[in-house]
Amino acid sequence: MASIQTKTYHAKPADIERSWYIVDATGQTVGRLASRVAHVLRGKHKPQFTPSIDTGDFVVIVNADKAIFTGNKLEQKIYYRASIRPGNLKRMDAKTMLVKHPVRVLEEAVTGMLPHNTLGRAQARKLHVYAGAEHPHAAQRPQSLNVETLQVG
Repeated sequence: MASIQTKTYHAKPADIERSWYIVDATGQTVGRLASRVAHVLRGKHKPQFTPSIDTGDFVVIVNADKAIFTGNKLEQKIYYRASIRPGNLKRMDAKTMLVKHPVRVLEEAVTGMLPHNTLGRAQARKLHVYAGAEHPHAAQRPQSLNVETLQVG
């Protein structure tokens, strides 16, 4: 009896079609929003998802300054950054960070949920975050993305 071999589909970079999506962060929880945006950036919402190939889409997040934290994270969550210089470790709590650098809050949350390798850095470059409602990507005609259900509409 001959066995039937099934071929596994492996996406090729030339076959990938990328879309542009826009997400409004107003009233969204930072962690939940970041995990769903990372899902789209990786391309896991597409049937041709391949873990070793960047199959994801571009995502524009607007109103990053209106994202929220739940629980006591505003006071307890600490963001660190440092250079290689001794004694240069800077720390900032989430409340201050959300006021001073709202874009960085969402960028760090999303990039932390992507792979920590060359592929993850390439996927992170497709993320564009803006503090206000204005963005320069109108020419790409981004579709609105409902992150609660991950549906375009």
